[in-house]
Amino acid sequence: MNKNAFISSISHEKKEENRGSVEFQVFCFTTKIRRLTLHLELHKKDYSSQRGLRKILGKRQRLLVYLSKKNRVRYKELIGELNIRELKTR
Repeated sequence: MNKNAFISSISHEKKEENRGSVEFQVFCFTTKIRRLTLHLELHKKDYSSQRGLRKILGKRQRLLVYLSKKNRVRYKELIGELNIRELKTR
Protein backbone atom coordinates (compact mmCIF):
# COMPACT_ATOMS: atom_id res chain seq x y z
CA MET A 1 0.00 0.00 0.00
CA ASN A 2 1.46 3.36 -0.92
CA LYS A 3 1.14 6.65 0.91
CA ASN A 4 -1.61 8.08 -1.30
CA ALA A 5 -3.85 5.04 -0.82
CA PHE A 6 -3.27 5.19 2.91
CA ILE A 7 -4.04 8.92 3.02
CA SER A 8 -7.31 8.37 1.19
CA SER A 9 -8.25 5.49 3.49
CA ILE A 10 -7.80 7.55 6.67
CA SER A 11 -9.02 10.86 5.27
CA HIS A 12 -12.60 10.53 6.46
CA GLU A 13 -12.07 13.42 8.92
CA LYS A 14 -10.05 15.86 6.81
CA LYS A 15 -8.68 15.84 3.29
CA GLU A 16 -4.93 16.57 3.24
CA GLU A 17 -4.77 17.97 6.75
CA ASN A 18 -4.00 14.71 8.55
CA ARG A 19 -0.42 14.14 7.41
CA GLY A 20 0.57 14.87 10.97
CA SER A 21 -1.89 12.38 12.40
CA VAL A 22 -0.60 9.53 14.50
CA GLU A 23 -1.80 6.95 11.96
CA PHE A 24 0.06 8.58 9.08
CA GLN A 25 3.25 8.96 11.12
CA VAL A 26 3.12 5.30 12.19
CA PHE A 27 2.54 4.32 8.55
CA CYS A 28 5.59 6.32 7.42
CA PHE A 29 7.75 4.86 10.17
CA THR A 30 6.58 1.35 9.26
CA THR A 31 7.58 1.79 5.61
CA LYS A 32 10.98 3.13 6.69
CA ILE A 33 11.42 0.19 9.06
CA ARG A 34 10.62 -2.33 6.34
CA ARG A 35 13.02 -0.62 3.92
CA LEU A 36 15.81 -0.53 6.49
CA THR A 37 15.27 -4.18 7.44
CA LEU A 38 15.69 -5.23 3.83
CA HIS A 39 18.83 -3.11 3.61
CA LEU A 40 20.27 -4.63 6.78
CA GLU A 41 19.71 -8.17 5.50
CA LEU A 42 22.23 -7.39 2.76
CA HIS A 43 24.57 -5.18 4.80
CA LYS A 44 24.81 -6.82 8.20
CA LYS A 45 27.63 -4.61 9.50
CA ASP A 46 26.03 -1.26 8.67
CA TYR A 47 25.89 -0.07 12.26
CA SER A 48 24.71 3.44 11.41
CA SER A 49 21.61 2.04 9.76
CA GLN A 50 21.08 -0.28 12.73
CA ARG A 51 21.14 2.74 15.04
CA GLY A 52 18.71 4.61 12.79
CA LEU A 53 16.41 1.60 12.73
CA ARG A 54 16.39 1.43 16.53
CA LYS A 55 15.57 5.14 16.75
CA ILE A 56 12.66 4.79 14.31
CA LEU A 57 11.39 1.73 16.17
CA GLY A 58 11.38 3.72 19.40
CA LYS A 59 9.51 6.62 17.83
CA ARG A 60 6.90 4.27 16.36
CA GLN A 61 6.52 2.49 19.69
CA ARG A 62 5.96 5.78 21.54
CA LEU A 63 3.32 6.83 19.00
CA LEU A 64 1.56 3.47 19.28
CA VAL A 65 1.53 3.71 23.09
CA TYR A 66 0.01 7.19 22.82
CA LEU A 67 -2.63 6.00 20.36
CA SER A 68 -3.52 2.95 22.43
CA LYS A 69 -4.09 5.15 25.47
CA LYS A 70 -6.11 7.79 23.59
CA ASN A 71 -8.23 5.66 21.27
CA ARG A 72 -8.07 1.87 21.50
CA VAL A 73 -10.34 1.30 18.48
CA ARG A 74 -8.16 3.37 16.11
CA TYR A 75 -5.11 1.58 17.52
CA LYS A 76 -6.56 -1.87 16.80
CA GLU A 77 -7.54 -0.84 13.26
CA LEU A 78 -4.07 0.53 12.56
CA ILE A 79 -2.34 -2.58 13.90
CA GLY A 80 -4.53 -4.79 11.70
CA GLU A 81 -4.07 -2.64 8.63
CA LEU A 82 -0.27 -2.47 8.87
CA ASN A 83 0.18 -6.11 9.96
CA ILE A 84 2.38 -5.29 12.94
CA ARG A 85 2.39 -6.90 16.36
CA GLU A 86 0.55 -5.45 19.30
CA LEU A 87 2.50 -3.69 22.02
CA LYS A 88 3.67 -5.63 25.03
CA THR A 89 1.79 -4.58 28.13
CA ARG A 90 3.65 -4.19 31.38
